[in-house]
Amino acid sequence: MHHALSLAEAAAAGGEAPVGAVIVEGDRVLAAERNRMRELNDPTAHAEFLAIRAALAARGTGRLDGCDLYVTLEPCAMCAGAIAHVRLRRVYYGAADLKAGAVDHGVRLFESPNCHHHPEIIAGLGERRSEELLKAFFAELR
Repeated sequence: MHHALSLAEAAAAGGEAPVGAVIVEGDRVLAAERNRMRELNDPTAHAEFLAIRAALAARGTGRLDGCDLYVTLEPCAMCAGAIAHVRLRRVYYGAADLKAGAVDHGVRLFESPNCHHHPEIIAGLGERRSEELLKAFFAELR
């Protein structure tokens, strides 16, 4: 999670919402990304989505079974859908997202009977630092 938090700090420094994501397979880091929506002019360029794409390329497969995602903010519905489709084993996230989160808040995608994959969820890892970064970033915008 420390690596994801560093990426979130880099995102904030670049004018992006401070979210970082790292995907690991055992001890090996497959991908590490940060939010880049403004930079790429792409609303899908969330840290999780970019990390998933990079991890798939690194692994050379269409699935990430056996891999874990560390992300500083609870994934949204788009990212949760991608997590289910690539079959990540476990998701660790820092701060809860009461407005747009889709794991433990909002639509709770993985609890839906229509969701074909249910990763293990561990919430609150690095929560305090994740929340501090988000609060500072959005306070600066106001």
